[in-house]
Amino acid sequence: MNAMTFKVRKSEAGLHLFERTSGLNVLFDEFRVPTEHFSKAPRYVSMALTNACGLRCSYCYAPKNSAKLEMGDVIRWATELDGAGCLGIGFGGGEPTNHPQFSQLCKEIAASTSMAVTFTTHGHRLTADLADALRGSVHFVRLSVDGVGATYERLRRRSFSSVLGAAGLLRSVSPFGINMVVNADTISELDDIVAFANDVGASELLLLPEQRTSGTSGISMADSNRLVRWIETSDTHIRLAISRSGLEGLVSSVEVIPNENSSSAHLHVDAAGVLRPNAYSPLGENIGQSIMDAVHALKEAM
Repeated sequence: MNAMTFKVRKSEAGLHLFERTSGLNVLFDEFRVPTEHFSKAPRYVSMALTNACGLRCSYCYAPKNSAKLEMGDVIRWATELDGAGCLGIGFGGGEPTNHPQFSQLCKEIAASTSMAVTFTTHGHRLTADLADALRGSVHFVRLSVDGVGATYERLRRRSFSSVLGAAGLLRSVSPFGINMVVNADTISELDDIVAFANDVGASELLLLPEQRTSGTSGISMADSNRLVRWIETSDTHIRLAISRSGLEGLVSSVEVIPNENSSSAHLHVDAAGVLRPNAYSPLGENIGQSIMDAVHALKEAM
């Protein structure tokens, strides 16, 4: 591999090399970076392009008010983040494919920055034409599948067979993984989700213990313990990962690098243009023209 394809990021964790096409990460943690040379941007930024979504999952944390990021703002912020050392930008929502300029956004950011472009989707808006438009501009995708068969159809109110078609389309675009919200409805289907992920060629299963929201209580302690036992005893060949939930010691976290400050790892932009520590946090800074000004202000407030 040509070394020129690597992007270099410097932080308290060390010297981090990243190649977006292969997803290869190399951390030289023995390398001590002077504080004044730390990359200013977080390693990864997620952006809710829109709150719009055709599904109405009861456990969804996304705001239900109408909001959408403007394409010009997203491109300007992405350029600024790229120059300040950010390694990846991930589009979500809502449903990011609801954004009217979604494929154009992915294409322009992939062409004009060195960051990885990723997105998370429920898959029900994917078409062959959209897959063609995204191919070459997206480096990883996550397909949300909470339960299989009748459980999926009850929770998502969409045909499970259409998810199989979505997985086939995504496989033609880039490597992809499966996201699964783990709660009382889905925890008994962990083995079935693993089988599904293997069948459709997913490279990873990301476990998302349900978060507490204004409308839901989140995953129970009993189900958390059940998830722990499953992780400890499962014999699966697919890579397991977990969201930041207190269980990172059991399987890899999608965010954590040893010795890395949380504000250096990941920040979130909601569909109203507010920068937050994560999608659940009430703390936030309006971005305005400069996202790096908002990054600095948010870190001061955290």
